[in-house]
Amino acid sequence: MSLRTEGTQCGGGVVECNNDNNRDSPAMKAWSIPRSALIYLKGPKLPIYVSGALSMWGDRMWHFAISVFLIELYGHNLLLTAIFGLVVAGSVLLLGALIGDWVDRNPRNKVAHASLFIQNISVTICSIVLMLVFTYKKWVEEIWDGWLTVVCYTVVIVLADVANLASTALTIAIQRDWIVVITGYNRGHLAGMNATMRRIDQVTNILAPLVVGQVMTLASNVVGCGFILGWNLVSLIVEFIFLSRVYRIVPELSVKPPAMEHQSYLEKKRERKCSQGITSVCPTAAISEESTSSLHLQQITKIPVCFHRLCGLLSTCREGWRSYYRQPVFLAGLGLAFLYTTVLGFDCITTGYAYTQGISGSLLSILMGVSAVAGLLGTVLFTKLRKACGLVTTGVISSCLHLGCLLLCVCSVFAPGSPMDLSVLNMWNASDVGGMTRGHQRHGYPLRGGSNQPLLPDRSSIHWTNNTVLFENAPAVTEPESYVSIILLFLGVITARVGLWSFDLTVTQLLQETICESERGVVNGVQSSMNYLMDLLHFLMVISAPQPQHFGILVIISVLFILTGHIMYFRYAGKAKRKQHTNT
Repeated sequence: MSLRTEGTQCGGGVVECNNDNNRDSPAMKAWSIPRSALIYLKGPKLPIYVSGALSMWGDRMWHFAISVFLIELYGHNLLLTAIFGLVVAGSVLLLGALIGDWVDRNPRNKVAHASLFIQNISVTICSIVLMLVFTYKKWVEEIWDGWLTVVCYTVVIVLADVANLASTALTIAIQRDWIVVITGYNRGHLAGMNATMRRIDQVTNILAPLVVGQVMTLASNVVGCGFILGWNLVSLIVEFIFLSRVYRIVPELSVKPPAMEHQSYLEKKRERKCSQGITSVCPTAAISEESTSSLHLQQITKIPVCFHRLCGLLSTCREGWRSYYRQPVFLAGLGLAFLYTTVLGFDCITTGYAYTQGISGSLLSILMGVSAVAGLLGTVLFTKLRKACGLVTTGVISSCLHLGCLLLCVCSVFAPGSPMDLSVLNMWNASDVGGMTRGHQRHGYPLRGGSNQPLLPDRSSIHWTNNTVLFENAPAVTEPESYVSIILLFLGVITARVGLWSFDLTVTQLLQETICESERGVVNGVQSSMNYLMDLLHFLMVISAPQPQHFGILVIISVLFILTGHIMYFRYAGKAKRKQHTNT
């Protein structure tokens, strides 16, 4: 397939002209612009972008809203939110390989439609349950001595977890498989689509939570649930239509490897092991084939079917992780996972720490917007560097840029105004959860009241931002002696986003280009599991060192994890370069 043909099929703006003089004429240039736009509108890229934007917007709204809903349900306590986060991370960690194997074994359209349907219907049902609970909360709490409330909590968390698993499957299918096929395995087009999808993700990450947060603040939680419910129903229909259209206009999506290749890699591994096991059962030729097969059948009939299925699932998980380890890009993928063990991002931990250091909620919102712009610049840097230096070298440059910017965060630990105090590392004396009410506190958030006081005030005094909850009537935070430390911290975090997202796109494309089609789903499923595993570690870090005086230690540990991840990528890059020189 020629490059021009690929460009036309991929919705690009390539116009095929036979005469160079005619191509350069003003009339042909004027005609090529609307024709290119028409090709783009009729191509598969636009439906993929629109369906991706709708899906990401819904995901961002739901992930933000469900955390706030769980806080409201449990009397302004963070217990349900913590349980939900643990269930979500644990389920992806355990089932990531199985999800990926399911993506590999089934036709692309069935995987996309099933994932889309399960995700949106789960969120819709969960929203209905939440609306009923919020509306009839007092009545629900009186039934079965309050056990109906526990049942509702369980249903909400389970449905939200199922929606997250379906979202993971849809992401693997569309962003890790469909895009590769749509671009015709053209590296330039693939890089462009990856960068565009990441830009959409960055924009929705800021705007979607703000929109649903305003709806919840200005109206009520019930209206917020209804808003999310309506969005998911409309999004389900639009995404289904667009993904079906893409599947029709790109015939390659309906083609998967033939019979033996279509069988997933893990199934073939299990069959080889079974055949080896059967031959090992017959060490001598005295046992005939008939007696061996009859004995084997008798053993199978004695074992319950559910046990066989459980063994098959465990075998799939084991072989999935082994397959991930055997990939040439294993070190690059593992290095990317290590970047998730960090407090240097705009999550509830970093923004909460900034709030204890005198940064207002409005300023935090502005900083989050600037961070999103830095992420967009990272996607632009990725496309430029890939064209100029190649994909592997782009990852090296992005890693160096990321680490260089994070040095500012390390400097902030020792800069004037830093609350770091090593004398508070005696965790055995930290009897309260916040740990910020001691006499050696410098610039902490002054909590008042007894230990049974709710962690959050009434809903009317809460402002919602992207990843944190800010208080309207909270006690005034003591101003730090100097703002140098917090300025250096956020300067490093924001500027590091450029290198971070460029590096993330590099590893993503390496996984897309290197992994064979029959293993693409399972390997990316295991990669998702690794990302969630390392993300869990950073929450455990915070649990073990929760005070603002500990944050400097967490910053240093985070930088060490990130440095380890980039060193893994450097090792991969060195091997890739040596292999390239050997082949040439």
